[in-house]
Amino acid sequence: MNADLHCHSTVSDGQFAPADVARRAHAGGVTLWALTDHDELGGQHEARSTAEALGMGYLSGVEISVTWASRTVHIVGLGVDPTSSILIDGLARTRNGRAARAEAIGEQLATLGIPDAYQGALKYVSNPDMISRTHFARFMVENGYASSTQDVFTRYLGDGKPGYVSHRWAKLADAVGWIQAAGGEAIIAHPGRYAYSPVEFDAFFAEFIDLGGKAIEVVTGSHTPDQYREYADVARRFGFEASRGSDFHAPGEGRVDLGTLPPLPSDLKPVWERWL
Repeated sequence: MNADLHCHSTVSDGQFAPADVARRAHAGGVTLWALTDHDELGGQHEARSTAEALGMGYLSGVEISVTWASRTVHIVGLGVDPTSSILIDGLARTRNGRAARAEAIGEQLATLGIPDAYQGALKYVSNPDMISRTHFARFMVENGYASSTQDVFTRYLGDGKPGYVSHRWAKLADAVGWIQAAGGEAIIAHPGRYAYSPVEFDAFFAEFIDLGGKAIEVVTGSHTPDQYREYADVARRFGFEASRGSDFHAPGEGRVDLGTLPPLPSDLKPVWERWL
């Protein structure tokens, strides 16, 4: 099973329309796919219909922005009903404030010698409600302020960096609850990206489990090979099912393309088995 259960389209901060992401996944050998746009379900019908026309299995998905211990984490929901009013309303509340935050990022970057970043970022936005740091990163790369989108996050827009502007996202309990109310399963996305101490991670995982969370991304385009092994051990220790996804946004912006990740360790239970 070549499952790729984490990627993005123009509905959030990807560069390709949902149908084009589906076609790229299929060309990459993906056999089970999920589009997981940030805090948005608007691409689900197009993604599913294209995937099914290509003969790929499809799981409806979303990636929800969460604030936990004053940091941003992401929770992927798989197998959700995209017509669930509870999930739709929760995501709408989570999206509120993105525009104001983006304007604040633009002002902050101007103080660092990067003028007109907000207007520049808007040129890369397909969905006005979903302007994000990734759109700023593309503007900054195109205009020579950084060598890559990852370089932008490392130097300017990552948590605690000079251009970072904090935002209060959904609570962990709310995000997991919305996913469950929509009939889906919650998965902790790319845990290797979060700068928590071991004690904080243990508390985070314990709370997630108490809320009914059962899975974690192990093999993801946001992890290094060493982190594949590290979070496989976390999955074993906490009894998590394991997920796999490229976190694809655009060619050249991440470590891997759709469908090209190595398989999960054979002793871990894949999260997708519940839908097969």
